[in-house]
Parts: sequence; C-alpha cells; structure tokens
Amino acid sequence: MADREIRFGVIGCGLMGREFASAAARWMHLENLGVRPKIVAACDPDSNARQWFESNIDLELSTPSHNDLVAHPGVEAIYCAVPHDLHERIMLDILKAGKHLMAEKPFGIDLDANRRIIEEIGRHPELLVRCSSEFPFYPGAQRIIAAACKKKFGRILEVRAGFWHSSDVDPKKPMNWKRRRETCGEYGCMGDLGLHVVHLPFRLGWQPLDVRAFLSNIVEQRPGGGGQMEACDTWDNALLACEATDGIDRFPMLIETKRIAPGEMNTWYIRVLGTEFSAEFSTKHPKTLRTMTYDLNQAQAWCEEDLGYSGAYPAITGGIFEFGFPDAILQMWAAFCDELAHGDHMRQPFCCATPNETLLSHKLFTAALKSARESSTVRIES
Repeated sequence: MADREIRFGVIGCGLMGREFASAAARWMHLENLGVRPKIVAACDPDSNARQWFESNIDLELSTPSHNDLVAHPGVEAIYCAVPHDLHERIMLDILKAGKHLMAEKPFGIDLDANRRIIEEIGRHPELLVRCSSEFPFYPGAQRIIAAACKKKFGRILEVRAGFWHSSDVDPKKPMNWKRRRETCGEYGCMGDLGLHVVHLPFRLGWQPLDVRAFLSNIVEQRPGGGGQMEACDTWDNALLACEATDGIDRFPMLIETKRIAPGEMNTWYIRVLGTEFSAEFSTKHPKTLRTMTYDLNQAQAWCEEDLGYSGAYPAITGGIFEFGFPDAILQMWAAFCDELAHGDHMRQPFCCATPNETLLSHKLFTAALKSARESSTVRIES
C-alpha cells in the first residue's frame, strides 16, 4: 500500500524551515511509517529565503504573503516558523482556514496571545496542532522517558533541565529580532529556548508550583543594520528555581535557558535524581546515557552507556552509529505526521509538544518575569 501523503506549506523559510525541508527529503531514512510529507508551498517576505526553497523543491506556490499560502487548496498542513510577534495573527489565520499546524515555540509572544491561540484551537477539534521540540527525540532522552513511565526513579529528589548556547557571547554580533522585545517578547531567552527545556518534564507530569527567577540582560547594545548601536532589551540568560510536584511529592526543579553560556555550542540536558534510580543525558555527549541504580550492597556509582542509533521510529541507520540533530528533527516530524495520519494509533506513544504544554510554559515564564521584577518567589497560576 502506498504511503499517505501530507501536503505541507511552510511559512518562514529560514533556518528551521530549511531543516524541515531537509527532513522531508530524507524521509526514505525511516522504515514502514506509512505516511510521508510533501512540501508544496513556501512563504517568506524575504525573496532570498524563498529562493532556496524554489531551487531545491518543486513548489506549486512561492509567495511573500501568508494569506496566499493559507488559502492554497492543495495545502493540508502548515509549518509556521516566524518571529514571536507574528505567531498569533498567522496561527489564527491558519486555524480558521482549517489547516493542521506545527508551529515554533513559544506559541504566542505572551500569555494573552497564547490563550487566544488555544481558544481558537478549541474551535477546531478536527485539527492536529503541535509545537516544535526535537530534543526529547534523542535516544538518551527517550530512555529517560521510558524509565519515568516505568516508575523506575522511585520518589523524585531533584530535576534539572536546560538549554545552553553561546551564540550571543560576541558583543559585536549584529542585532536581530530575537534581541528586541517588540518582536521576541518580554520573555527573551525563555520564550526562545524554554519550551525545549520544559517539554519533557511537563510531559512526565513534573509541574512547577512556584518560581524564583534570576534573569540577566548581559549585552545591552548591539550594532544595528546601519552600524549604529541599538538597545538589546530582552533577557540573555534565565535561571528558574522552582518547587515542583509529580502529583504526590514535591521536589526542587531547576530550569536554565542561556544564550550566553561560554563554551557551549548548543547543549540541551536533563538530569533526574530519584530514591531508586537516577539518570542524566546531554547533547554535549549525544551517545552517552548516565544512570545509577541504588543497591545497598553495592557502591553508588554512575554507569555510562553508549546508546548508538535508536530513535523512537525505526530507521535504516545501523545501531552502532551515532544519532545527531538532523536525526532528532526527522524523528520529531515523523511523530507529527504519524499522529496526523494515525491519531491514537500512532506507531509509538511520544507525540510532539502540545498546545497545553505551551500554555504551562507561558504561565511559568510570566511568573518568572514577576519574580525577577519583585526579587521574590512567585506562585505559578494553576
């Protein structure tokens, strides 16, 4: 039987739009999924960005107007990867047009925008709507998810999760939309990186109850387009200290999002300590999972295991080879297309980040802003 084809439009032809196009071109890498994406339309106001899509994909439509793409009758689903200030308007148009949606975080520039998007999602129960978050699809992260689902940790003692990079450590790096509050939002690095960090804890039922936030605006000016210095008014780094719960017990949870983390290229990590089992994984060492099982008759010692290639979805890559960022992107898109095609009968149970998880992240980041302003611990809205 031929694979079910999902016809996609891409709104935002930048870095992540090209990553999706690359994943779609590598679809043969996956085995027996029964569904495949086909990109048929691309939208970006930048003609150079569209040119890359035009040169590499046989498009039916290339346009600077998202309205033209949304109205295209041949588009069934849309990937929306645009600056945060455009999320609400474009995503509402996509939903009202009856298109399935995968969108970049944070699903709206602030909590109010996120709520309006989610209200519109509620009017379209027939549509699949998910948020991009690829890092939990790494084999090490999948193993931690499996351990949590099997209740291996015992009582949770502590959770630490973060996303660090150092792309902004250079003070001469030119200004862009992520460094302006009007386009990135007041959350700054939290809106840019935070959903990646909280997706897995939220999915496992570990929810923060309060937060004490430490936010840093480190580089306050950057060169603008004309060479003049412009104000950077978004947060570069954020450390959120939370009391969290799994519904039974309470424990500390530390969330980090940093654009200025010296020496870090693009490091996502999670560390979970429990009374019976502990585990940690970092993309800094992408094939290594560290675990510890407590045995009163043995020394307490971390075990390091090489994982090889073992994604949520079977692929042609041999198990002895390494898994990387493009593989995580491919696995994430496999999950979206699988869920769209097969619903509750998708091939494996871990789906992409949900709209409700984006709402929880907005509540956390909104409370973090208040905490930083007041230098106090703030209760997170339930």
